[in-house]
Amino acid sequence: MPATSGESVDLSGAGTPWVVVYCYPRTGKPDQEPLGGTPAWNALPGARGCTPQSCAYRDHHAQLHALGASVYGLSAQDTEYQREAVERLHLPFRLLSDARLAFAEALRLPTFTVAGQVLIRRLTLIARAGRIKKVFYPVYPADSDAERVIAWLAARKR
Repeated sequence: MPATSGESVDLSGAGTPWVVVYCYPRTGKPDQEPLGGTPAWNALPGARGCTPQSCAYRDHHAQLHALGASVYGLSAQDTEYQREAVERLHLPFRLLSDARLAFAEALRLPTFTVAGQVLIRRLTLIARAGRIKKVFYPVYPADSDAERVIAWLAARKR
């Protein structure tokens, strides 16, 4: 999949024991209304929280790396849009674009439609050796997702 680093990423060859992919509907930009407007977006279960979720993964990145995990964020937004979020939020990992929803469709990930756009619902996949070992869904609250993943990975190090 295309990544914000400008390269393509093959999740099966991440080079670390664990691969964490947190899926989110979309990041917003501070100067723009969310899809459908703020009241409509806020009323959608699981829509709010993309930025706090990404920031939590940023803040816990060293712990996740120490547990042998590569972290990726994934949404249906295009790579150019995602680059703004990486820069603004100072994310130390790549965001992946599934703008054509090929990944979401192949894995039958849950989606929803707002303002004519299909978005991936918030969930987290943890894989090892190319196989998904754990799925967290639904993810709520979004900002505690990284801690939940850390706890799950730490329990497997024993």
